[in-house]
Amino acid sequence: MVQLWKYHMSKNTLTVTDNRTGQTYELPIENDTIRALDLRQIKVNPNDFGMMTYDPGYANTASTKSTITYIDGANGILRYRGYPIEQLAEKSSFLEVAYLLIYGELPSADQLSTWQSKVMRHTYIHESLRQQMQTFRYDAHPMGMLISSIAAMSTFHPEAKDVDDPDVQDKQILRILGKLPTIAAFAYRHRIGRPYNYPNSSLRYAENMVYMMDYMNQSNYEVNPVFAKALDVLFILHADHEQNCSTSTMRGIGSAGSDPYSSMAGAAAALYGPSHGGANQAVIEMLNEIKDVKNIPAFMERVKKREVRLMGFGHRVYKNYDPRAKYIKKIADEVLAEVGGNPMLDVAKELERIALEDDFFVARNLYPNVDFYSGIIYQAMGFPVDMFTVLFAIGRAPGWLAQWREFTQDKEQRIARPRQVYLGEGERNYIPVEDR
Repeated sequence: MVQLWKYHMSKNTLTVTDNRTGQTYELPIENDTIRALDLRQIKVNPNDFGMMTYDPGYANTASTKSTITYIDGANGILRYRGYPIEQLAEKSSFLEVAYLLIYGELPSADQLSTWQSKVMRHTYIHESLRQQMQTFRYDAHPMGMLISSIAAMSTFHPEAKDVDDPDVQDKQILRILGKLPTIAAFAYRHRIGRPYNYPNSSLRYAENMVYMMDYMNQSNYEVNPVFAKALDVLFILHADHEQNCSTSTMRGIGSAGSDPYSSMAGAAAALYGPSHGGANQAVIEMLNEIKDVKNIPAFMERVKKREVRLMGFGHRVYKNYDPRAKYIKKIADEVLAEVGGNPMLDVAKELERIALEDDFFVARNLYPNVDFYSGIIYQAMGFPVDMFTVLFAIGRAPGWLAQWREFTQDKEQRIARPRQVYLGEGERNYIPVEDR
């Protein structure tokens, strides 16, 4: 076996002793990590492949160095480019945050105005793509339509394959951010059998999306400002979250030199999985099952017996209160006040109160996460459950793009190629079928 690491205070290294051979190795430490390839030198025989780490789900493996998003799960901290998420949600706008994530700094007033104008000028999609969307079945899932349409966009913009050209990158970023809400709105209208509404580039980003989904040719129509603000804030809260499943997928596909549309289609497909982007839908289903505050005690007892799960609580990263959930609760109150309340909000608040006071849940760090209230907000605004992950994808798009762009500029990065621990059969001779 390999002896436990020895940390030398005088040197930024680890000393490893392989008890199989008695050989000692000194490995350099950088940013509290060691390079996995430095383990390759640890061998019993010269012809051995060398030692690897085994880390299912990459629970403790850093695949990249990044300057985009900082998370301290133990203390409930989330920052984009150093800015606390609470400040951005309170004071910024989604497109401003998108600029920050992608280009590293908050824009000046002139830069922001130009950026917003450019994004909104790219909200129209190619008519051939609109026609293609009309060929989906009437009951096609909006997320499936979104994934397919993002992938199809690569055929309309073949120059996107020049992934190392900064000008080409910038053009695709504008196209993706501008067109995603249009594709999402068309998918929603297709799902409910209504004609598509073309974008209104004179509106703000979230306002335009609400308009495309909601407008029914009323002469006095105005976008509900509470809904538009809530959607804008939800987009900010979802904009990036470090190396999660969909983001690492975006980077992994991009590592092969794929264009950003193909990479993002893969990222959106990862988000489509119920373990990733479907959590807020699971919260709504749980609240519908509970129905009333009076049913909560019995439900919580079932949770303690592990008969059911408490959805929307706990997080793989956060061992404290999800900082996004703190602000999203305020947005839920504002939206529910606008629509006249919702019994589910009362159930949700009582669930949260119990979970934060009951030793069973406190001991397990089961604090509310961002998904706990977001589904309630979406439903109160009139979005069907199958649109929740689509909205998540729009919010996450600038994070995906920022991570993809950072990857293309990182000289240390290579094509993603994880190793495996082979536990199958040794060499066997082929047996003809008649002899088996």
